[in-house]
Amino acid sequence: MDDVPTRYLGDLAVSAQGLGCMGMSHGYGAADDTRSLATLHRALDLGVTLLDTADFYGAGHNEELIGRAVAGRRDQVVLATKFGFANRLGEPTLIRGDAAYVRQACEASLRRLGVDHIDLYYQHRVDPRVPIEETVGAMAELVREGKVRHLGLSEAGAATIRRAHAVHPIAALQSEWSLWTRDPEAEVVPVCRELGIGLVPFSPLGRGFLTGRYGSLDGLAETDIRRGQPRFADGNRERNLAIVAKLNELAGAKGVTAGQLALAWVQHRGDDVVPIPGTRRERYLEENLAALAVELSTGELAAVEAAAPPGQVAGARYDATSLAFVGG
Repeated sequence: MDDVPTRYLGDLAVSAQGLGCMGMSHGYGAADDTRSLATLHRALDLGVTLLDTADFYGAGHNEELIGRAVAGRRDQVVLATKFGFANRLGEPTLIRGDAAYVRQACEASLRRLGVDHIDLYYQHRVDPRVPIEETVGAMAELVREGKVRHLGLSEAGAATIRRAHAVHPIAALQSEWSLWTRDPEAEVVPVCRELGIGLVPFSPLGRGFLTGRYGSLDGLAETDIRRGQPRFADGNRERNLAIVAKLNELAGAKGVTAGQLALAWVQHRGDDVVPIPGTRRERYLEENLAALAVELSTGELAAVEAAAPPGQVAGARYDATSLAFVGG
């Protein structure tokens, strides 16, 4: 494979595709650290520089895993991590963005990662009880101290992004963005582009659904979070499989997989877009990176979008409790 091209999040240079590491510790059932480490090392060998984690994933395990993977290779990596969820998985959601917690969370992440600075530090969700100016002000203090290099927000709304950016430059906005989640396009994307903020789509493959591997839930672990997500529910899942069938048809004509076609569509959203598809396996890592070489004409892009018109996607992307913390 040729070297992975470079894109910019603000003025932060990163590989044009990053690696979402959540599933190596959280959300999709038991993982194998040995396999995950092999995938992380393979990603670095192939030229992926952006590794995305969070303190919430596996209650710190994911950061520790990433720390092991980058030991001795720190200069090859742009480390991105997130803070904000002060609860553990299974407990009622508690978001904290107060200044004291920002510092506490950063110090804990630095210890788990085994590094002296974080390249891109995100607020995972906006705390509705704390002015964003306080949160970003505390994050900016970490920048001045050299503990953090660049700041980011995750799933924030347009007005919040403006207010945050007025306190300290925001390098990146992370949000779910894919063929079946077009929500950011109405307000968030235009504001980010006006302000020079890069876009980092997570779940660009619809949590794997757009690859066509999940026609049934039988292969999912009982603890897999997708079992509780509306788009994977009986009835909705069958309707959404019609999207996958159309993608498969288009992909077959182009000689790629449905997942590669869906990911290439995200990559074509702009040079300021750096998706972070997640995987625990080297095979899928390499398949995802190959999507960087997939060129789509204007007509092909239109055909792909026609396969998944926004109004035809069945089910919300989260349950009501999780949706309440999006777009703050």
